[in-house]
Amino acid sequence: MSNNAGNIRNITLVGHASKGKTTLCEAMLNIAGATERQGKVLDGNTVCDFDAEERKRKIGISSAVASIKYKGKDINFIDTPGLFDFAMGSAEGIRAADTAIIVVSARSGLAVGAEKAFKNAGSKGLARIFVTTKMDDARADFYKSFNGIVAKFGTQVCPVVVPVLSAGEVRSYYNMIEDKAYVYENGTKKEVTPEPADVPRFEAIKAVFAEAVASSDEELMEKYFEGEELTKEDKIKGVSLGIADGSIIPVFALSGLTGVACDMLLDFIADVCPAPKGEYAIDSEGEPVELTADENGPLAAVCFKTVSDAFVGKLNFFKVVSGKITASTVPYNANTGREEKMGKLVKVFGAKQNDVAELKAGDIGAITKLSGFSTGDTMCTAANVVKLDGVVVPTPTYKMAIKATAKGEEEKIASGLMKLCEENPSLVFTNNTETREQIISGLGEQQLEVTVSRLKERFGVNAKLETPKVAYRETITKKVSAQGRHKKQSGGHGQFGDVFIEFEPYDTDKLVFAERVVGGSVPKNFFPAVEKGLNECMESGVLAGYPMVGVKATLYDGSYHPVDSSEMSFKMAASLAFKEGISKAMPVILEPIVTLKAFVNDDAMGDIIGDINKRRGRVLGMTPTGDGYQEIIAEVPDGEMTTFSTSMRQITQGRGSFETEFARYDRAPEHIAQRVISES
Repeated sequence: MSNNAGNIRNITLVGHASKGKTTLCEAMLNIAGATERQGKVLDGNTVCDFDAEERKRKIGISSAVASIKYKGKDINFIDTPGLFDFAMGSAEGIRAADTAIIVVSARSGLAVGAEKAFKNAGSKGLARIFVTTKMDDARADFYKSFNGIVAKFGTQVCPVVVPVLSAGEVRSYYNMIEDKAYVYENGTKKEVTPEPADVPRFEAIKAVFAEAVASSDEELMEKYFEGEELTKEDKIKGVSLGIADGSIIPVFALSGLTGVACDMLLDFIADVCPAPKGEYAIDSEGEPVELTADENGPLAAVCFKTVSDAFVGKLNFFKVVSGKITASTVPYNANTGREEKMGKLVKVFGAKQNDVAELKAGDIGAITKLSGFSTGDTMCTAANVVKLDGVVVPTPTYKMAIKATAKGEEEKIASGLMKLCEENPSLVFTNNTETREQIISGLGEQQLEVTVSRLKERFGVNAKLETPKVAYRETITKKVSAQGRHKKQSGGHGQFGDVFIEFEPYDTDKLVFAERVVGGSVPKNFFPAVEKGLNECMESGVLAGYPMVGVKATLYDGSYHPVDSSEMSFKMAASLAFKEGISKAMPVILEPIVTLKAFVNDDAMGDIIGDINKRRGRVLGMTPTGDGYQEIIAEVPDGEMTTFSTSMRQITQGRGSFETEFARYDRAPEHIAQRVISES
């Protein structure tokens, strides 16, 4: 490995699904000589889509790392999935990289996934590059795509490699930095004279580049305004400064599938893209400390990804921000406060692992069998504890109940899911003790389907997904009195308990028990037994067997037998009174209501509000959050929320997001109550 963090490049490929990220990565790995031939996603033989599920579905599901050497630089590529269900992979890539390549199809132009990736990468301070790939497609239109990107992101968008068009055909690719045009024929590249059909447009786009480069530096600005030609070195300097501070967002036209013009992007990564930079961490006192990408600094590395595979074992991927990790490092986890035992250090190339002696500041690698680390944890030393920012985990909003198809395999499901959740923190597994269901929450339908598939493949458990049950409640709406009399005579001691209890609606979650017994008709020592009997009955209501809330019970009279009365007989008497009284007190079904906070793009507002109304929801307020979004606050019955995440994604095209939290219980409308009762 090179000694200097300045020679490291950490690059993540992000963007919308099926726009060519993996294909582009494959092309660059091949050009760099890291593979003998370029694999194809459809053939299932690419370096980065090596997981069985990815090969089966022909899509990326998790992030993958491929580390190579090129032009004296150590380049770590992190290929990420584009489907929103697998957004965790994109979050991992953005946490570990210093540059994000946002891949756009020259055929279909800017897509929502690219907009989101641009925003996420920007919020983490990454350098950003747009690539319009699929230039080999007959329907590709670079300038339309380019104008779409400029319209959305403004004038910092700067062309670096553009197609030279004549009669609607791509004649060559022009590189602004080198001021040269190239054609690619049968895998060879040769320089040609650019002959654009639309000369004014070609000159205008060159001027856009020159101005962007010049405005990144005062010296270059002077040179430019004095009419001097900027040299290749000037341009590299200007673009390097601009890409690092975000004032320049380069755009490259290429074809990942044919590999055409991908070499120019690869050269740009090596020559121009920023090296890893320092970060702020929090020390043990909670104070910020600045770390630099120096291998001799204190150790600080962030775990940005975890793989928990039955065959590979556990693998934690780290980005070393400062210091270095060697075999003799004693890893201390700043998040758990524990020291762990060091595993084996490896550099990763897709599914392959290559042993290395150390990982230095700025670099990315993985460590095997490091049991106590999870995604987002910081590795440091016990002598110098610092905590880095973790990974931004997308909030899971899509919930399903997961059931074993064979009886008695619930334990196996639970232990398999624990491992899969460790690998992907956007997956959350819980046991709902009330509905007695195992619940799995994620980012969408596909993610949960893949989870079920992995359970079978990795852990040999067959499971199916079902709509989760809703935790309804029951309560009463009228004040009543009831008598409960328990009398049993069977040789020797009998059993006798007799109570009169008043039941009334009351604002409470638990039973409120009171007594106003006069003249000792029920001795004090039996009160706890009466209360206990009532509490046990509260666990299951009379309508559909759901737990009861909102009941006050007052014991006001009764009778006892000096020999036959016991705690047991008064408990029985209380439960008889409960069953009779609650049935007369006009019981009703209550449904859980959640508060919904949704962030929605302006043009989807009306449709989302319509969707909320259709779910019997009530919109409480709307607030513009700027940047073309609104925050909607609403209250919606929990039972209506199952498919909301799918609707939200369809209506907003994936731009919107939401979260919910439990608000309270409300009386369910008659038709819902009838359905709940008949289903029970």
